[in-house]
Amino acid sequence: MTVVAAPPGVVVRSAPRLRGEIRLPGDKSISHRALLLALLAEGESRIAGAGDGRDVRATAGVAAALGATVERSGDDPRVIDYRVRSPGRAGLREPAGILDCQNSGTTFRLVAGILAGLPVFAVLDGDASLRARPMGRVAAPLAAMGALVAGRAGATLPPLAITGRALLRPIDHATPVPSAQVKSAILLAGLAAAGTTTVREGVATRDHTERMLRARGVAVRTDLLPDGGAVHAVDGPAEVRPRDERVPGDVSGAAFWLVAGAIHPDAELTVRDAGTNPTRRAIIDLLRRMGADIEERPVGAAGDGERGEPLADLVVRSSALRGIDVAPAEVAAAIDEVPVLCLAAAAATGRTVIRGVGELRHKESDRVAGIVAGLGALGAQVTVAGDAIEIEGGRRLAGAAVETHEDHRLAMTFAVAGLIARGETLVRDPGSADVSYPGFFGELERVRA
Repeated sequence: MTVVAAPPGVVVRSAPRLRGEIRLPGDKSISHRALLLALLAEGESRIAGAGDGRDVRATAGVAAALGATVERSGDDPRVIDYRVRSPGRAGLREPAGILDCQNSGTTFRLVAGILAGLPVFAVLDGDASLRARPMGRVAAPLAAMGALVAGRAGATLPPLAITGRALLRPIDHATPVPSAQVKSAILLAGLAAAGTTTVREGVATRDHTERMLRARGVAVRTDLLPDGGAVHAVDGPAEVRPRDERVPGDVSGAAFWLVAGAIHPDAELTVRDAGTNPTRRAIIDLLRRMGADIEERPVGAAGDGERGEPLADLVVRSSALRGIDVAPAEVAAAIDEVPVLCLAAAAATGRTVIRGVGELRHKESDRVAGIVAGLGALGAQVTVAGDAIEIEGGRRLAGAAVETHEDHRLAMTFAVAGLIARGETLVRDPGSADVSYPGFFGELERVRA
């Protein structure tokens, strides 16, 4: 395999072998939350090993604009250390300008929840992609809590202007679409509410916010339901204590190497210190169900007790994959990994059906359309039937020019496909990978034999 720079993108050629150890970027979801909880906590918080992609940098910029002192250190392109000194919620200031969330939906939605509980006026905005993402699902519950929220299309699209209140009304809210971002925004707003704020989910989503709030002295209660749903409650008003955080490796980033190793005919890759939180590890379990040879070696936890994030080294070897059916609840648990899971399905024997993918149309791009077009250009048989992606596996992929639509997960998926495709694969707009995984294409080059 060789990665070659080209004016419109990078060219990836097939690899004879894949070998090596991979150090992941810091988990993006946890990095966002660590910065924002440090913003709410009076005092100093240190964050070790945070992701250094553009999304996390956007969150750091917003934290600084709201009154925290945010210092960066370290020279690893994948991770960065932060020291955050904050006056706490009561000392945060009204921003002088627009809060630029860039391409980060997590930044936008979680900060909206914080702003709802601050007596300030602020405008949240982002790039053209973010401006197309649905925000009514967070604007509506925050307005029900007493914040004034205005924006395009009836406050359903960015930019959003928010005038918060020092004390909000508690609500009992059922999320219509499984979303850890919406759940987290409401819980963060609930810290400034006069009573118990409850969030009900039809499908339990990643629990980083709950774990990290508990570790900072906030009593968040979670009841897991027999049908796979969950009910979360927080009593407000509540104060967040400062805390140091060690960020685990990003399992969403690990997914690309797990698929690369499983679909390549001569591969053995070791991924170090990946986070294996039970609400985030669905991609590992789905790949194993397909027949992937993934060895998991636990190496402790980032944090303490049930509040910490479990870690493991993951060793993946060449595998004979087979098609599977993926249920909507599994899609919700692996929403960020669906593009690369589709690549695994294209390399597998038999048919894979991935149901309940509608939310993928509202990510950094319409990922459903991007998956179908990109993998189709490479020779895979991929179709959409209603709310499901159907893939007939077993076809040999052939290099082609593929559009990433400036979506980091599509860019990395198609680059991994280039490792097994005949000829050359031209990945357009590869720089989008820096949103979550700076240095990804360098790692791709390094693991070739």
